Amino acid sequence: MGSLLLRWLLSALALIAVAYLYPGVRVDSFLAAVVAALALGLANALIRPILVVLTLPVTILTLGLFLFVINAALFWLVAQVVKGFAVEGFLAALVGSLLYSLITLVVSWLLPGRKK
Repeated sequence: MGSLLLRWLLSALALIAVAYLYPGVRVDSFLAAVVAALALGLANALIRPILVVLTLPVTILTLGLFLFVINAALFWLVAQVVKGFAVEGFLAALVGSLLYSLITLVVSWLLPGRKK
C-alpha cells in the first residue's frame, strides 16, 4: 500500500515537471496534480486496454505508432475532466504524454524494489 501511494505522489510530481518543462501543459496546484495522476492511472487501467483492442488494425498498420495517439487522447481526456490540469490542444497532449511517460519511466527505474 505504501508503494502504491509513493508511486501516485511521484506521478503527481512528474505531471508538475511536465508542466514546468512544456508550456502547453498547465497544472495549477499540487492537489490538481494528485487528482490528475489518479485519473491518468485509472484511464490507463480501464479505458486504454479497450482503445488498444478497438484500434488494433490501425496500430498494426502504423507499426505501433498509433499507441502514442491513444496516450495523447487519454492525457487530453484527463485534462478535460480534472479542474486545474489543462492541455492546450492535441500537440500539447502528445508532447505532454511523452514527457510524462519518460519521467515516470525514469522514476520507476530509480525506485527500490522494482521488479526486474
